[in-house]
Amino acid sequence: MNSTARNTLSQSTSPYLLQHATNPVFWQEWGPEALALARADDRPILLSIGYSACHWCHVMAHESFEDESIAAIMNEHFVNIKVDREERPDIDQIYQTAHALLTQRSGGWPLTMFLSPDGRPFFGGTYFPKSARYGLPGFGDLLLRVARYFREQREDIDAQNQRMVEALAREAATTQAGDALPDADVIEAGFRQVAQSFDPHWGGFGSAPKFPHPERIELCLRRYASAGDAQARDIACLTLQRMCEGGIYDHLAGGFARYSVDEEWTIPHFEKMLYDNGPLLRLLADGFRASDNTAQRQLFRSCAFDTAGWALREMRSPGGGFHSSLDADADGHEGRYTVWSREQVRAVLNEDQWRIVEPHYGLDQPANFEGQSWNLRITQPLEEIAGQLRRNLSDCQADLDAAKRALFLEREKRQRPGRDDKILVSWNALMIEGLAHASRVFGQPQWLAAAREALEFIRTAMWDPERQRLYATHKDGVSHLNAYLDDYAFLLKAILEILQCDFRVADLEFAKQLAAVLQEQFEDCAHGGWFFTANDHESLIQRPKPGFDNATPSGNGVAAFALRRLGQLTGDPTYADASDRALRGFARSIEQRPSANGTLLMALDEALEPAQLLVLDGPPDEVAGWKSRLEALPLHNLIIVNISAASGPLPPPLAHARDGTVNAWLCQGVHCLPVIRDFSQLQAALKTPIISRFS
Repeated sequence: MNSTARNTLSQSTSPYLLQHATNPVFWQEWGPEALALARADDRPILLSIGYSACHWCHVMAHESFEDESIAAIMNEHFVNIKVDREERPDIDQIYQTAHALLTQRSGGWPLTMFLSPDGRPFFGGTYFPKSARYGLPGFGDLLLRVARYFREQREDIDAQNQRMVEALAREAATTQAGDALPDADVIEAGFRQVAQSFDPHWGGFGSAPKFPHPERIELCLRRYASAGDAQARDIACLTLQRMCEGGIYDHLAGGFARYSVDEEWTIPHFEKMLYDNGPLLRLLADGFRASDNTAQRQLFRSCAFDTAGWALREMRSPGGGFHSSLDADADGHEGRYTVWSREQVRAVLNEDQWRIVEPHYGLDQPANFEGQSWNLRITQPLEEIAGQLRRNLSDCQADLDAAKRALFLEREKRQRPGRDDKILVSWNALMIEGLAHASRVFGQPQWLAAAREALEFIRTAMWDPERQRLYATHKDGVSHLNAYLDDYAFLLKAILEILQCDFRVADLEFAKQLAAVLQEQFEDCAHGGWFFTANDHESLIQRPKPGFDNATPSGNGVAAFALRRLGQLTGDPTYADASDRALRGFARSIEQRPSANGTLLMALDEALEPAQLLVLDGPPDEVAGWKSRLEALPLHNLIIVNISAASGPLPPPLAHARDGTVNAWLCQGVHCLPVIRDFSQLQAALKTPIISRFS
């Protein structure tokens, strides 16, 4: 062991790493110094990857990393490197893939990987208990066995390492140059796979654990909007309904937890991630537009308003950016901040409120959390309760609203979960897009103002105008780490959404700057698509180019979608060309596993039938009226740009003669209809693809 080694995490900007700064383990941040130390001492690396809101990360930390005897073994035999997967998704992607190749099992967090001094992995797992249980070895014994294996079996490890690097290279080679785009049959196949995995009773896809899968919901809503497919609408809307009714949704504060441990959405892992809530806010707005069920629409509206309220109240920084997550644990226990006993609820409410809350949230049923507490979920509709009580529905709603406020205030007295207050570009972009889109549908200008303020924070604090590059993360006044594909792609798409709310030439110029970096630094010009890291990024044992959707949408899918739409706004065909190259390159992957490539499928859908561009101009109040009526329609493939208040030169697709009356120009590709001055004529024109009229 190097006698000068120590725990160096106290200078980190990551809240997760700072949680480990007082561990007796000599933790290092990933970087050249730590890697050089491993090579100099010829010691294996113990790489531990997690994040601040992760429950099992906390469990392993308390059991092992805070234990002096375990720390002594780690310090003697390993160079110990701690990584925040949210700051370094590049490292996380690589070693999650390596874990899957080594173990033939899916990964997760905490990820525990053992590497040779050159960074090549030879053994790994996820959570390991301090003492043997769950069919897993005790962590201390495992450490000694791995250290002995490294000393005594170096030739075997070196041979395995070489095979691992070759396997990682094959995994990274996800694209190959092709001559043709996939056809519409693959989109149909993707929907069929989604429909087959749909749970017709509880909504969602597959069985426990259940994740929201926003891209699958969006794929269904797009299908309904384009083809009127009622099955697709019902899949999306029932999934959103069951989530809003379930315990994955916070009925007092708004916002969704990361996933449900059961198929009924009752018990979540209680962490709330920014990256879930931005897309779900957008989908609630689209579900509201698509549903023909009044109660369902009211539910979606209520959940959207409360989720936006949660984001603005609890996740917004003083500068306007959004924090990353809220912890699953409070006071050392998962869910303690959120769950209730019957007595706790009863003590806060009056008799009328209690008679509604008890059946509405399932407090008249057996405890659903660890056999002794209740995580609130809707088990009986308010309409039924009002009928049973022979009370007016509006009076019952007023009592329920008052009860929720009282319970919220009571809960606020508890020790709150920890908050990871770093600001990530990619996750902020998802929330910016969600707020902006929902503001259009629900007519809430304060949501747009918050989205614009977050965009301005990124532009001023996380964009380097001299380098023309983004930084990935910001905390306590410090922005650092080169941004990744997701940062550029998600932010570009978010700006396109803001442009449809409030068109400004400066925003369009910023979008073009982001697109330029995507093209110059990330594109795989030989095979199509975009690498996850830039050309000048740190050299790692793999350079991923992910196409599949994960907890967040595929950066390649978002880039392909957003660049095509940017091309429609600017008239620059090179953006669509890059999108086509990506879709051709990922064609084999899309055809083999279409439902796993939902975001790429949506980009393909727009390649096969480009979105229509609607440019509105005229007296601002009159134009706003037209736009408001359009926002109520489920139009998935329409880009609406209101230039009535725009100043400065406009690109050719947006530049039209202005005569002081309401004018609408509707285009698709290079084809445009004559100017439209009557709203009913516009509605009729939107029903038929423009390209078909010229073919």
